Amino acid sequence: MAEESDQEKTEAPSQQRLDKAREEGQVPQSRELATFVVLMAGGSAMWMMASGMGQTLSGIVRGGLQFEPAIARDSAQVMNQFSSQVVEAALALAPFLAVVVIATLAAPFMTHGWLFSAKALAPKFNRLNPISGIKRILSSQGLIELVKSLAKVGLLGVVATWLIWSNIDAIFSLSLETPSTAIRHMGDLIGKVFLLASGAMILIVALDLPYQLWHHYHKLKMTKEELRQEAKESEGDPHLKARIRAQQREVARRRMMSEVPTADVVVTNPTHYAVALKYTEGKMGAPRVVAKGADAVAAKIRELAAENRVPLLEAPPLARALFRHTELGDEIPATLYTAVAEVLAYVFQLRHYQQVGGVYPNAPTALPVPPELDPLQATS
Repeated sequence: MAEESDQEKTEAPSQQRLDKAREEGQVPQSRELATFVVLMAGGSAMWMMASGMGQTLSGIVRGGLQFEPAIARDSAQVMNQFSSQVVEAALALAPFLAVVVIATLAAPFMTHGWLFSAKALAPKFNRLNPISGIKRILSSQGLIELVKSLAKVGLLGVVATWLIWSNIDAIFSLSLETPSTAIRHMGDLIGKVFLLASGAMILIVALDLPYQLWHHYHKLKMTKEELRQEAKESEGDPHLKARIRAQQREVARRRMMSEVPTADVVVTNPTHYAVALKYTEGKMGAPRVVAKGADAVAAKIRELAAENRVPLLEAPPLARALFRHTELGDEIPATLYTAVAEVLAYVFQLRHYQQVGGVYPNAPTALPVPPELDPLQATS
């Protein structure tokens, strides 16, 4: 029983499974939604542009049917006239075609975004097997598609018939109008009937879209064994683990570097270590380490501090002690309170000098750093 339950697809698909399916072109698709969007956009464009397009195209047809002996005997003039009429017709139809193209491109974005997958375009010769084709037709999905097709044909047929019947007087009255007026009114009627008939498809879309999303999700469900195997492969891949650790270190380094401009002072070795300290009175019990680094990272901290006018203080024993005995976000050790207090006092005096003037403060020297906290002195 346990083995059978492990082979049943009862687990939600993992993100890795979803990503892989997307790479292979397997995404939720609703043909009904795409058809509805294209038809509504085309119908709206036809309704709004029918009058202008009809007048332009009828003018082109009238011009093409006129017989001028001088032009008819000159093949070059005939081709020039034909070319100009083709260009004029293309320009008249361009706005309508542009709306249809935009709707065609926008429809997939509503469900899964734009996606191009070379794997989805690869030929699959097993689809040429007639037995497999019959199985697909007789499958539950095939039967559902058949029901949807019959429902579409029936719904659109009923709505279109009702719309035409309700506008039968307007259709017959076209024969009593002048050609230009009749063309304009006929375009309006066609656009109106087409738009309203297409709008009826919203009922099918409302049923099909949730089903397609559920069907796609259900199809990608996994067994418990597949989940265990995927987790084992992910955890056991040293390249993946190394890449994740590298990304985590990079994120942490960027976050740390963003804190340097807000620091009160950067204590340096002067070149090997750099530790940035920040203290906000009333919010912090003691100064905190907001950034620290060695070698290249220390050089970057010093560079950012100089660019943002954060004071740099050369105090090698204190820099070594802070680097060794603190982590990012930690308050400084109590044994270094006195030394850091002298540093912050110097920083506050320096700020006062920069704002008001007066006597330039002297940088503190011989800071009281316990020898056991300085790695250099502790090993000597």
